[in-house]
Amino acid sequence: MLDSVTRPAASSPLAAPAPGDAAFAVRCGRALLSPWSRLGLLGLLLAAAGAGVLVLEPQRLLAEGWPPQVGGAAAVVLFAVAYGVCTAAFVPRPLLNLAAGALFGAQAGLVGAIAGTVLGAGIAFGLGRLLGQDALRPLLRGRIVHAVDGQLSRHGFRSMLAARLFPGVPFWAANYCAAISRMRWTPFLLATGLGSIPNTAAYVIAGSQASTPTSPAFLIAMGFITVTALAGAIVAWCKRHRLRGH
Repeated sequence: MLDSVTRPAASSPLAAPAPGDAAFAVRCGRALLSPWSRLGLLGLLLAAAGAGVLVLEPQRLLAEGWPPQVGGAAAVVLFAVAYGVCTAAFVPRPLLNLAAGALFGAQAGLVGAIAGTVLGAGIAFGLGRLLGQDALRPLLRGRIVHAVDGQLSRHGFRSMLAARLFPGVPFWAANYCAAISRMRWTPFLLATGLGSIPNTAAYVIAGSQASTPTSPAFLIAMGFITVTALAGAIVAWCKRHRLRGH
């Protein structure tokens, strides 16, 4: 009887882990969630996205009318989602804008392209903000880098609107630079949507009129693209000297 009372209880499978195991788990969790680990994950995601673009060529699938079994508004919505994913994976927007016009015409194509543009920018901004900002902000060095960061952080809407209106800054580069800065979500997405309309519309119209390259609409659209590209180069040159003197 006494033996049954004094005998130590058998170890339970639900017993608490040893302190050393708990400390090791905490260290592993901190290492996996550290800024540099998240930055490495971002690099892997971007590399995988770039490789996927080279292998799968999604812009070719979209231009050929994929998927053929979907039509109407559902096709525009699906195209916008695919557009957003493709831009986050470095597919050039001009190709997708031309495809939007060729597939859906000027009006529906513009709606799908702008929706996809905002979605793709949001995906890139979210990835950059979540996985890259904490690691990269302490590395900001140099007068020009600090000036660009200050412009985006203090005058985010105005700076992003100018970057979207005048082509020259790669779409993905503007997204990730904004994510690393202290720019907020609302001005970023709003400036992206509004600033992308003119140039996107020109490409969509050109795509919708690609079968008649001598038509006035096609020629006007291509002329607008050329003029905005030159204006963007001039603005970038002026900003370059201003930032150097900042």
